[in-house]
Formats: sequence, structure tokens, C-alpha cells
Amino acid sequence: MDGPGVSGCERYSDDAVVHCVSERQARTVLAAIAVRMEQVGLRLHPDKTRIVYCQDDRRRASYEHTEFTFLGFTFRQRGMRAKSGRQFSSFNPAISKDALKKISAEVRSWRLYNRTGQDLIDVARDINPVVRGWMNYYGAFYRSEMYPLLARINAYLVRWIRKKYKRLRAKRKAFRCWRGIVERFPRMFAHWEWVPSVPSVW
Repeated sequence: MDGPGVSGCERYSDDAVVHCVSERQARTVLAAIAVRMEQVGLRLHPDKTRIVYCQDDRRRASYEHTEFTFLGFTFRQRGMRAKSGRQFSSFNPAISKDALKKISAEVRSWRLYNRTGQDLIDVARDINPVVRGWMNYYGAFYRSEMYPLLARINAYLVRWIRKKYKRLRAKRKAFRCWRGIVERFPRMFAHWEWVPSVPSVW
């Protein structure tokens, strides 16, 4: 609930988000939408339809629902930092847990560490379009929420190095090789723009 009057509406397929100025207005708009839906032989989904209070520094009241997911993003109160360095909270989107779970499952299905018949550049050519698409879409807001996933891709690639080259099976040697590759070819993988390093635990 935000903005003067009904400030806007975002719609995708059969899902929609309506912005209102108050809970009273939100309930009035919701009732009107329900009536209109019935007039055309449709009805609102009983589990997905709800009024959400957009908590932030200015709106500090309590409410049953304070977040929602739309188009793969979860909107909720999140910490922010102003250019001046001041910290504050705002109601903003970031990639949802369900979207992260789905992407993680796809990354696992690639079994990158088993593609030892390919060169690293071939692996990059295969996955870069997909990973870049995720970055462009889900990274539009709070890209840091994607960093653990991208770091996991790096961990899989280090496993690839260890399996492909016998002389690099020791973690320390594989990690040293990895750093050399990143330094020489920093743009080989799309996600290295954000996360070029390997997580400390892998």
C-alpha cells in the first residue's frame, strides 16, 4: 500500500499487483476487482490474493502480510545504504527463494565437473548465454543475493580442473591454476564480472 490513490498496477499473464494508498482503499479495490472478475466468469485465487503492507523506514506498523513474490522476485523490507553512507530500510525486490532453488537445480543438472571431454572455453560457451540471462534479469535488484549461486558455479569449475588434469587434483594446485585462468581471461565466464573467486568452502 503506497502512493496517492491507486498509484499503479503491474500485470503479467493472470497475475497482477495493485498499489493503494491505504488498507481501506486496498480492500475497496480488491472487492471491486472480485466483482469484475465474476462478471466475466472468473474469480480471484483464494491463496494468492492478499493485501500486503509495504514495511520500510516510513511505514513501521505491523501487518499479517509484509512481503509478496511476483515474476520471480520477492518484495519485502530490505536494508539499503544511501550515497551518503546512511543505512535505511526500503521495500524492494530481490530474486525469490523459489527462483534460486530452480536455478540451482538447473546448474546441478549441468554436471560441469564431468565435462572433462571439453575445454574450459567450450564449457563457457555452453553456459554463458544462460547465466548472463539470469544476471540481466534477476540481478537488476540486489544482485548480491545471486553471489552464492555464482560462486557455486566456480566451485564446480574447480572440480572440473581437478578431474581433467591429474597433476592438479590437489585443491591448492587447482586453486592456483584457477586464479591464473581468471587473471589471464577475466571475461571467459559471464558471471566472473560479479564473482570471479572460488568460495572458501567447496
